[in-house]
Amino acid sequence: MKPRRGRLVLVGLVVVGVALSAGLALRAFQENLLFFFSPTQVAIGEAPTARAFRLGGMVVEDSIKREPGSLTMSFVLTDYAHSMPVSYTGVLPDLFGEGQGVVARGQLRPDGSFVADEVLAKHDENYMSPEVADALAAAGKVKPE
Repeated sequence: MKPRRGRLVLVGLVVVGVALSAGLALRAFQENLLFFFSPTQVAIGEAPTARAFRLGGMVVEDSIKREPGSLTMSFVLTDYAHSMPVSYTGVLPDLFGEGQGVVARGQLRPDGSFVADEVLAKHDENYMSPEVADALAAAGKVKPE
């Protein structure tokens, strides 16, 4: 094999390797991307059904139900236009409560409910995550006082 042809093959292999690496990195990035949706967006079908996403809203008053002897609980999130039932198994943040802003990460069930694997609550009484604030503003609602 001539030296020129050998270098051409080597350059070709390097280009193929870089392209393959970039493709795998982009695929991994896409699989780990989590989008935010409000209950209204989920209700109109904008949310994915086969992958995880973040759901945000306000916890509806008197909607928190705990299963006795278990860490499993359910509650309802709302953006004041639509509501969505959420179930979660685990320890909740200290600031979680009724009437509080929450962002939950998880997936939709076939029955339309949301199963969370992580729940995040606002960190003080004046803060609301920008996504939840935007979703409430889009629905034309603000948190009732």
